[in-house]
Amino acid sequence: MSGVMERTLSILELLAQHGQGLELGVVADRLNIPRSGVHRLLTDLMAAGYVRQVREQGAYMLTTKLVSIGLTFLSHSGIVDIAQPLLNRLAEQSGELVRLSVVDGERLTWVARAQGARQGLRYDPDMGSDARLSCSSSGWAWLSTLPDDRALALVARQGLGPRSEFGPNAPQTLAEVMEAIEQTRQSGFAITVDTYTEGLSAISAPVRLAAQGAMGVLTIAGPSARFKPERMQALVPELLSFAAQLAAASGASPFFTAGQTAGEGERKPIYAD
Repeated sequence: MSGVMERTLSILELLAQHGQGLELGVVADRLNIPRSGVHRLLTDLMAAGYVRQVREQGAYMLTTKLVSIGLTFLSHSGIVDIAQPLLNRLAEQSGELVRLSVVDGERLTWVARAQGARQGLRYDPDMGSDARLSCSSSGWAWLSTLPDDRALALVARQGLGPRSEFGPNAPQTLAEVMEAIEQTRQSGFAITVDTYTEGLSAISAPVRLAAQGAMGVLTIAGPSARFKPERMQALVPELLSFAAQLAAASGASPFFTAGQTAGEGERKPIYAD
């Protein structure tokens, strides 16, 4: 790994995964950067207000400055203003968590949510994380709008998740992922049970205008003990309707269209049925 910018961003991304902070030596070892270099970069990040040290010679952790920047960007992009009322309505109708993820280059990132569950089990993950494309309903929904070669490349680049971490039904081969993507294309939505997270069920639909690539994905998710396949199937019309409404309103936010990935033309099959 070379380049000050690349090393700095790698440190920020690593610390973002460890809310309790990491010692300097751990950061250096994880990123294969000399400790002297890590110390200089952390010192600069502290001076800029992005990192703080828990105590003298203690672990380093992120401040809220990056979060503030992200929230400021989202507020000015118009995404939340457009999406939140629709998310709130769908959450109320479904009684489960509703999330919106947006396509940002080669990533699918969750940016808004509404919680419909008022009691009992609740699934309520952190925002701002990227979807695991190989084993999430949101990932399948997005990839179903891409040519097969493009979808396959994105999954291969991110990698597959072990079932010990991503649920007993997580696909373990690229062929299994592509089969799920093809099924999603045919139905227009994706359903996962005990995939991505054990005990979690989810249903997703791409947010897209006709004949265009997805600009985002709309998802309803909840505990598998309550959010069963028949309940998900019953919510398909509402999910597709709200996804279409989001797509129709997307012109008010330049982020939606700017984030779409190039090369979303005619699909070129790789795996035969």
